[in-house]
Amino acid sequence: MEEKRLIITIGRQYGSGGSETAVKLGKALGLNVYDNEILRMTSDESGIRESYFHLADERAGNKLLYRIIHSLIPENSTPSLGSDLVSADNLFRFQSSVIRRLAQEESCIFVGRCAEYVLMDEPGLVRVFIYADMGARVKRIREKRYFADNEVERNIRKIDRERRDYHRYYTGQDWENMENYDLILNSAKLGTDGCVQCIIEYLKIRGLLAK
Repeated sequence: MEEKRLIITIGRQYGSGGSETAVKLGKALGLNVYDNEILRMTSDESGIRESYFHLADERAGNKLLYRIIHSLIPENSTPSLGSDLVSADNLFRFQSSVIRRLAQEESCIFVGRCAEYVLMDEPGLVRVFIYADMGARVKRIREKRYFADNEVERNIRKIDRERRDYHRYYTGQDWENMENYDLILNSAKLGTDGCVQCIIEYLKIRGLLAK
């Protein structure tokens, strides 16, 4: 009898601790976590330089309005090897194909990159979204010293906007629409450890994890 796979996707507001939650959850469950590793793996599989994937990573560029106006179908098709090889849309197709292959091979956790959309038909899929109030996110990012103190909130809003536009561009769905997720957690209230505990309890309730 084939063992059932457990696929967890974690969407996250910037600074909410979603990536940290994913890493802790992966350790607790013994599952691989795929975040930035997806870019390297996609580069290896496609033969396209990894830098191209970093440039397009979770950014829709200025094409969102064009897609909305022309009602274009979201990108979830087979990658092209033609003249549009390194276009943002084709890079997304390559990335999606790697995500789908990994989900077919093992139980695992994906962070961001529209994985909950790419894997929408995958059995055993659990879609989680991590958020927090702006004050908590500013505090977390300030402690990491990624930006000057007076630039932290502006950059949080900018990166959130890029993720929101990226998700809308490639899925046709609103990134923060609760209907896109099974479990939505406030890390400012729970902390990342609390989020991990909540996810594990949810999996048990769903019968996806032994009690």
